[in-house]
Amino acid sequence: MDRQFDSAWFSLKGKTAVVTGGTGLLGKPFCKGLAEFGANVAVVDLDEQLCTSFAQELQEAYGIKAVGIGCDVAVPQMVSAMVEKTVAALGRIDILHNNAAGQSSDPDAFFAPFEDYTLAQWRNIMSVNIDGMFLVAQAVGKQMVHRGAGGSIIQTSSIYGAMAPDQRIYEGSLYNGRPINTPAVYSVSKAGVIGLTRYLATYWADKGIRVNCISPGGVESGQNAQFQTRYSARIPLGRMAHPNEMVGTLIYLASDASSYVTGQNFLVDGGLSAW
Repeated sequence: MDRQFDSAWFSLKGKTAVVTGGTGLLGKPFCKGLAEFGANVAVVDLDEQLCTSFAQELQEAYGIKAVGIGCDVAVPQMVSAMVEKTVAALGRIDILHNNAAGQSSDPDAFFAPFEDYTLAQWRNIMSVNIDGMFLVAQAVGKQMVHRGAGGSIIQTSSIYGAMAPDQRIYEGSLYNGRPINTPAVYSVSKAGVIGLTRYLATYWADKGIRVNCISPGGVESGQNAQFQTRYSARIPLGRMAHPNEMVGTLIYLASDASSYVTGQNFLVDGGLSAW
């Protein structure tokens, strides 16, 4: 009897995945998930020592090959070098998780009201969230096209790239002890990621390269109880997400289980966007 579905479709054994932002809050679970399903992993982030240490952990825990590569995704030369190092160490690139996002060194500037937001801060975040996405997708996509074996590119956006934040949930809300909001630059940059995803999905479709997007909802990561309560009240499932709850969508999109899926934005948001 022909099997209509095979669990092996989810296997990533023998494939190589690149994960930018690989040592971050979501990056680490994403790397672990890819490794657990058999992929060799290039952990890419700003701090090469942290990347290398985490790559070693992945090798020991999952029996796969892994390499840590330091890279500022907003710098074209570093992105090109990252792709070359990945291919030299792991042989090929089958999967890209374009996941890195900008983190400001100046929280006051990052969380400033829209009316007072500086162009310098705007450009600083855009340089990673948009320029970095473009540069990494371009460099890895070029490698995939050259190799001629297709591939899967998954880009991380946000629910706030597809919908506006509810400003009321930020009243009295803190993150690691300081007042927070969602700046316009974050929403605009993440909306751009969705647009880039759809463009590349059609641009590279004839090369067998699928391009999709994951848009996480709010993830528990140091918010105070006030924020968690207000945010959870907006969610049909009644709570914030845990970091590992994003991983299943990534594995699906990276694997052959999603072989007829491209150009899509998956909102993993506990039902927020359904209301």
